[in-house]
Amino acid sequence: MRRFRTIRNVHERTVEAPAEAVGALLDRVSSPNDPLWPAPTWPPMRFDRALGVGADGGHGFVRYRVCAYEPGRRARFAFTPPLSGHHEFVVEPLGQDRCRIRHTLELERRGSTLWTWILAVRWMHDTVVEELFDNVERAATGAVTSPVRWSLWVRLLHRVTWQRAAARAFPADARLARAAFERTDYSDAWQMALRPGMPRDPEAWRSVLRGAPFRVVGREGGEVLLGQDAGHLDVRASILVDDRRVTLSTVVRLHNWRGRLYWAAVRRVHPFMARTMLRRIHRRLALTAPPAAERARQPV
Repeated sequence: MRRFRTIRNVHERTVEAPAEAVGALLDRVSSPNDPLWPAPTWPPMRFDRALGVGADGGHGFVRYRVCAYEPGRRARFAFTPPLSGHHEFVVEPLGQDRCRIRHTLELERRGSTLWTWILAVRWMHDTVVEELFDNVERAATGAVTSPVRWSLWVRLLHRVTWQRAAARAFPADARLARAAFERTDYSDAWQMALRPGMPRDPEAWRSVLRGAPFRVVGREGGEVLLGQDAGHLDVRASILVDDRRVTLSTVVRLHNWRGRLYWAAVRRVHPFMARTMLRRIHRRLALTAPPAAERARQPV
């Protein structure tokens, strides 16, 4: 019988707060008002139901289900195939007003798992757990003694692995963009999912077109319409935000042969530029969002 060696990774932090207070925070992990998980900087932890045994979900591409849960004290998550192993949070009292929170990961080394762990996953995992512990301190005591600092390698991995914008059908709710021209010669739409803590006000996303000579030509509900008119073509860019996603749509109207010639060249690079600009502002807004512990204190 083949035996697999195990990757084991342990983080722990002493918190100057009662175990009951920290345990109550742990019970809210993955909830709509989660005060601990470091989203939107990292993919949120989500399950198909409230935290409890049998809840199925994960964060990002890592999938797992809750296999053990003791409210206020312990939560263990079993990885689902192709991964094998578990990760777990435990809160231990160290006195009346002090406790320790520990996170343990045990993962079977299969195939390329070891090298993926060594080169990339371990660095991001360590940062996520330490940022979560920062939020534990922030929520339980109001301050963080020694906030985690990102290494240059983590910064590079974070940038490279950030989610990409996906092509979508032109959104029906982009009413301003749909009504912009009587005749449209080109249209497209690129979309990204919103994470907890990211702004739902489309005004916050206007800098997606930073550096381009666009002006605001309309606002309605969750949509802002930007435009630029020229003698050879007119362009409208719509930023549409709802509770789950942000969509950048473009409509173009050509006027003459110069416009057709110009757009024949530009349309080859336009999709790349549109999705790159949307991804860039998406990541920037995630990195500048308030920490989860601060957001959880704000009125819902």
